[in-house]
Amino acid sequence: MSQSTDTEARDAALAEAGRLLFAGSADFYAAAQTLDRLPPMEGVEIAFAGRSNVGKSSLVNALTGRNTLARTSHTPGRTQQLNFFRIGRDLSLVDMPGYGYAAVEKAKIEAWTDLIHAYLKGRANLARVFVLIDSRHGLKSLDTDILDGLDKAAVSYQIVLTKGDALKKSEVAARLAGIEAALARRPAAFPQVIITSSRDDRGVPELRAAVARLMEERGFPARGA
Repeated sequence: MSQSTDTEARDAALAEAGRLLFAGSADFYAAAQTLDRLPPMEGVEIAFAGRSNVGKSSLVNALTGRNTLARTSHTPGRTQQLNFFRIGRDLSLVDMPGYGYAAVEKAKIEAWTDLIHAYLKGRANLARVFVLIDSRHGLKSLDTDILDGLDKAAVSYQIVLTKGDALKKSEVAARLAGIEAALARRPAAFPQVIITSSRDDRGVPELRAAVARLMEERGFPARGA
């Protein structure tokens, strides 16, 4: 069997593992506004971060195939805590507070920031943070500030572009190339960028497969409940 055939078979197996994982149970099980409220570390965790209006909750719902697992709102900044969802038997998905919403009180933003930093530094089972970026706008200064913090904390992260349906086909390659070039200089960044849309599910199978790969690397083969 050729190397290309091996790679294709591997990719297909991960895609199926990811599909089965997110086709299983998906339930909210914990929320934390302070460090002492974090649930025990079990299995593998992944976290989703992004600006308040990036479409994070919509993508979480698309990923799990459920319309209401994560709350969506037309009011940015609604997620004000770390929300934990159990996916299958061994995976936790953490929905982090959105950043960059100026209408939220400064004291509350500082409290969220402290909680997030403490979570990132102290969560040994955190396999990766998926940083969501609006594909229409690319990386902004607030986003690069977050990436700087993840690099400093040595926390693995991967860029996921949202609202990919809003880009013209001719724009996609340029957007991906620009972001991948920016990531090449960042030590904690995973080099592959995934472009997604919660409207038409583009990129969702690839994101599921990426999660399945992470679980396998951590010794927890992806499986549903």
